[in-house]
Amino acid sequence: MAAGREKETVTDRTLDVLEALAHTSRLADIAAATDLPKPTVHRILQRMVARDFVRTDGQGHYTGGPRVLSLAGRYMRQLDLPQRSYPVLNRLQQSTEWTVHLAVLTGDEAVYAAKLEGSKPYHLASRVGMQLALHCTSVGKAMLARLPEDRVRALLARTGMPPRTPNTITDEERLRAELEAVRARGYAEDREENELGVHAVGAAITDYTGEVVAGVSAAALVHLPTEGTAAWRGEQVAAAAREISGLLGAP
Repeated sequence: MAAGREKETVTDRTLDVLEALAHTSRLADIAAATDLPKPTVHRILQRMVARDFVRTDGQGHYTGGPRVLSLAGRYMRQLDLPQRSYPVLNRLQQSTEWTVHLAVLTGDEAVYAAKLEGSKPYHLASRVGMQLALHCTSVGKAMLARLPEDRVRALLARTGMPPRTPNTITDEERLRAELEAVRARGYAEDREENELGVHAVGAAITDYTGEVVAGVSAAALVHLPTEGTAAWRGEQVAAAAREISGLLGAP
């Protein structure tokens, strides 16, 4: 598999060890499969054990850890979530007439995985594959509101809260108050905080473990009249998020 190939970086060696774990569990066999010295393999394995990517029985046997399984599950959900949720998204677009998005949580940001254009003769600049900051988008704030507080603090410490528009919340205390309001009403609002002229409402999607994995939103241009209130559309979005969560096994 990796024999005879120059081990150029730590990343190469780590990935080789992780790949070998899919075929064998003993340190000596992993070293042979990767053509790496046993001390090097042991050091890599211990680091992965510390990060929960690998488990060990203390007797020289190693297996994939919970974080590997969690990541694999997330990627599998991302692959089929847009297709599974399409009927719900389609109904949401028809009822609200706004542009509907499905976004998946990936690390410290969200990524649009599906977009259904609204009924009005304009198109928003959003696109599938676009990355989203969490602190200034409706779907991002909805996700943050469902995450543990320590995880939110750590995430904001890494990403900061850069302003996207003059309306962006850039103070952490103000954002905490906003997230509390999101939890109370069941959906989040983006009041031209990510893009001037665009208003959106969003809600979080959870899986069978209760973990936040995605979110759904509906958005429109603020200067065009629409029937119904933002609160009504927020409730529609929240209902759609609950239905999609049910598809993932959430209670």
